[in-house]
Amino acid sequence: MIRFATALFLGAAVAMPAYAEVDIQTVTSDGGVTAWLVEEHSLPFVALEIAFLGGTSLDVEGKRGAVNLMTGLLEEGSGGLDAREFARATETLATSFGFGSDPEAVTVSARFLTENFNESVALLRDALQKPRFDDADIERVRAQVLSGLAFDAKDPNEIAAKTFAKMAYGNHPYGTVESGTTESVASLTRDDLVEAHRNTLVRDRVLVGAVGDITPEQLGTLLDTLLGGLPQSGAPMPPKVEPQIEGGITVVDFDTPQSVALFGQRGIAVDDDDYFAAVLLNQILGGGSFESRLMQEVREKRGLTYGVYSYLFPRDLANAYMGSVSSANDRIGEAISVIKDQWRLAAEESVSAKELEDAKTYLTGAYPLRFDGNGTIAGILVGMQTIGLSPEYVKTRNERVERVTLEDVQRVAGELLDPDGLHFVVVGKPEGVVAD
Repeated sequence: MIRFATALFLGAAVAMPAYAEVDIQTVTSDGGVTAWLVEEHSLPFVALEIAFLGGTSLDVEGKRGAVNLMTGLLEEGSGGLDAREFARATETLATSFGFGSDPEAVTVSARFLTENFNESVALLRDALQKPRFDDADIERVRAQVLSGLAFDAKDPNEIAAKTFAKMAYGNHPYGTVESGTTESVASLTRDDLVEAHRNTLVRDRVLVGAVGDITPEQLGTLLDTLLGGLPQSGAPMPPKVEPQIEGGITVVDFDTPQSVALFGQRGIAVDDDDYFAAVLLNQILGGGSFESRLMQEVREKRGLTYGVYSYLFPRDLANAYMGSVSSANDRIGEAISVIKDQWRLAAEESVSAKELEDAKTYLTGAYPLRFDGNGTIAGILVGMQTIGLSPEYVKTRNERVERVTLEDVQRVAGELLDPDGLHFVVVGKPEGVVAD
């Protein structure tokens, strides 16, 4: 994913009230664009997050990497400003823009002072609606993408991710590299970038979160100014896909003293009634804390790795349950065996009441810490909309965590965890690890 940004002004660290006091308003512009707003007038500063759903998954067949390259060019000149003039304008206004893309969305972040509201919005409007795509800029950003692809080809973690995705999703966009291949990126034309822009930056798949010194009336005007000139609709979304993950091991030979293993199985959707039970289960099993079972068994007791973790991976078009570990080539086999054993123990014997209580304490205590600034909250607002949550979720989320019972977690462990369906992609020169 390309993610460029101009000078970071204030960033996301502007203080906000405690999350329980966050009042989310729904604003609909005269042009029919809806956004979520949290007003905070204590500082003359606005944070804006925009997501155009679909992202790099909307690449035209044979043009993989077009959306990624297009996104990287959005701040390389627009309207009457070339790339250097655009950068100078953002610096003069003390405004920060960031543009990114992934298989779920093209994302836009904006941070600006209230006193420069109109000028900053006009600059962002042109970036979204009138990108120049000048030849010199295309070639410069293309070279950056190609350099990134060359680097990724030598990164064991990237190799593991690419191999696992291809196995699980095949020719679906989720199974291919979002930034494209060397061949596809090299062949992209300006017309391909114009088409990618037209297919992705559309109004009927846009989500907006705004936080800071802005009223609902001002936000409504801003929405129509920024987005009113974009197409109503674009390319159709790809279909949902069921991951084709079967138990076993894939080994990718790579000359390195330490092997990387990415592992996964089928997952659970974020709107599933059992999702919070699954979140708590994962926190206990491998959620990243030093108290997780995987960390205790793989690192603390056996010293096989510096870190091992697992995570639920719900996406717009597919769901998986993933994890990662790295270890010396002569010890990665033992690490894999321990992970499998812990997966099976959790599935068959579940968890204890103390483990569940500790997981609840961690998750409910950590949640308010996410609301640590205007920019962060604006991103949370968009994320909530992406998965279909209501504005009241920020006030009820911890209650939903607390309602999960030990019986719920035990049942979900038996239904979700699939030790025999767990697949490991190992990149390195693992000793004693045999590929299926």
